[in-house]
Amino acid sequence: MENFTFVNPTRIIFGKSTEDGVGTEIKPFSSRVLMHYGKESIRKSGLFDRICRALDKEGIQHVELGGVSPNPRLSLVREGIKICREKKLDFILAVGGGSVIDSAKAIAAGVPYAGDVWDFYMRKATIAAMLPVGVVLTIPAAGSESSNGSVITNEEGSLKKDAGSELMRPRFAIMNPELTFTLPPYQTACGAADIMAHVMERYFTNARAVEFTDRLCEATLKTIIDHTPRVLADPQNYNSRAEIMWAGTIAHNDLLSTGRVGDWGSHMIEHELSAIYDVAHGAGLAVVFPAWMKRVYTHDVARFAQFAGRVWNVDYNFEDPTRTALEGIRRLEVFFHQIGLPVTLQELGVRDDRFSEMARKCTERGPVGNFVKLGRNEVVEVYKLAV
Repeated sequence: MENFTFVNPTRIIFGKSTEDGVGTEIKPFSSRVLMHYGKESIRKSGLFDRICRALDKEGIQHVELGGVSPNPRLSLVREGIKICREKKLDFILAVGGGSVIDSAKAIAAGVPYAGDVWDFYMRKATIAAMLPVGVVLTIPAAGSESSNGSVITNEEGSLKKDAGSELMRPRFAIMNPELTFTLPPYQTACGAADIMAHVMERYFTNARAVEFTDRLCEATLKTIIDHTPRVLADPQNYNSRAEIMWAGTIAHNDLLSTGRVGDWGSHMIEHELSAIYDVAHGAGLAVVFPAWMKRVYTHDVARFAQFAGRVWNVDYNFEDPTRTALEGIRRLEVFFHQIGLPVTLQELGVRDDRFSEMARKCTERGPVGNFVKLGRNEVVEVYKLAV
């Protein structure tokens, strides 16, 4: 087990109608707030009005900025920074899923910074100060509600990059599973794939003696595998929605990272897909992750066989553990298909004419991944395995 320090200061407020207390949560931090959200779904559902009433009740002034799209755009981040500076707003409330939260974090980092916020994502600067961020979560997927990272897409050059800092962890996250009842099936499935990918990035590690976090990872994966088909069949199943929502937070709040070094190569490889083709991140991961597994499983067949046995209940083949490992990968693909996701680039509508470009962008900072380091040629191989 590797040495580690674990701190996660995000206050979690979980359960029915918890969004009604958002004004009380913000009041100790601010009375002038930017409310950041996506498209029109929060208005149609009535959530927007409830949030506004909760803020008004506590005398909190609020300016709204909607329009966040999946794979959140740098241009809207810059607009949010400008609004906060002009109107002297000093708190960002993200109402939505991972894209909204990531955009809110970027705005919060950009307001006190004298340069361009994109500097953080290009590793030209380090985040030294941020406005506080709070979250009302509506989509369990990205885990950004208590993570220390943000991913933003720059329309110029179709670049999707991440930035990270402990300062990025939101001050609070309000999580009401009822707010996820109206999620479309495909979005629910994409969220499940995203959650599973966050766990698997941590699970496939070269660290030894990590049995406890192995078991936590496996339990989180099995929870998503068990409950996703249930909510697809019964979208208003509160208990299953709650299990998924909490699992999504645990998957990416770094508890599962303790004592181990994760890989993260698949995320980097997928970022190039969603940057160029604007595919849903979870759908891209459902395609990339099994392909990555097929490329690297020989590095540690025993770990992949363990994944197959403990997560997918594959009988261990003592004469040929490789067959056990490959069956686990196959069952992962079957599950993604069963919940309505693609598992090939062809299904995703992606052609093979930009593999070299994507691999070059993916590896411009050097090889990606830690479990197995992949250079440009190896990344191309992953894309080819995903065709």
